[in-house]
Amino acid sequence: MRATKITILLVLALSMSACSMFRSKKETIDTMPIDRLYANAHDSLEHADYAAAEKAYQRLIARFPSGDINEQSQIELAYAQYKDNKPDDAYSTINRFIKTFPTHKHADYAYYLRGLINFDRTGGIIERYLQRGDDSGSTRRDQGFNLTAFDDFSQLTRRYPNSAYATDARQRMIFLRNQLAMFEIHVAEYYLRTKSYIASADRAQYIVEHYQQSPQTADALAILTRSYIALDRQPLADQTRKVLALNYPDHPYLTDPNWPHHPSIWRKAIPFSGHH
Repeated sequence: MRATKITILLVLALSMSACSMFRSKKETIDTMPIDRLYANAHDSLEHADYAAAEKAYQRLIARFPSGDINEQSQIELAYAQYKDNKPDDAYSTINRFIKTFPTHKHADYAYYLRGLINFDRTGGIIERYLQRGDDSGSTRRDQGFNLTAFDDFSQLTRRYPNSAYATDARQRMIFLRNQLAMFEIHVAEYYLRTKSYIASADRAQYIVEHYQQSPQTADALAILTRSYIALDRQPLADQTRKVLALNYPDHPYLTDPNWPHHPSIWRKAIPFSGHH
């Protein structure tokens, strides 16, 4: 009798194991129920297997086209694409989500993620400009990512001022503003160096008008003063120099009228120190 019981238990165990193996072989992202499919995708995301996460999220969204899990999966798909260095795909995914679910409970994060996607595409703009040595169209297009990221973070802080992501977004906006001003300074200095004084004056004036709170405002006033002198517009040069002296009394131009002497004198942009 005991041997019979043991035999029965072994048969049952083997049967259950076979069923389990059969199910594991047959169950794929095309057959998993939504909860297991989401768990599969999310687990891949947490283990930095972004390609697998993207595939699973995309299949979930296609198979289950509505519901809370579908909506959450769209956000996480965009994040997986962003981490997988696919900014165009990530931007398209999160932008579509924002347009489809403008009042979603995680809409603030969606705006934040959209800003991050563009923010990470802005690196090295000034360095690329210096390598080319001109105001190239390609670099100007690159600068557009700065403007777009700034707008994304601005929308977040306006719509959701108390969001958990608002503080970081504001810090990034300050950084982006300074980057935009820095780029304009490099262009203005280039025009000054090549004796294109009307162009250097226009760029410097633009910085003074649009980036008043940036550290580059002082440099812009100095370039504007030098440009006016070269254009033989002494009254404007004197007036601009007075503004510079009043607001930035320690600026090197006030003691060295030939400042800047060469492009390398410009301060390098400080990398953003935030985390995401």
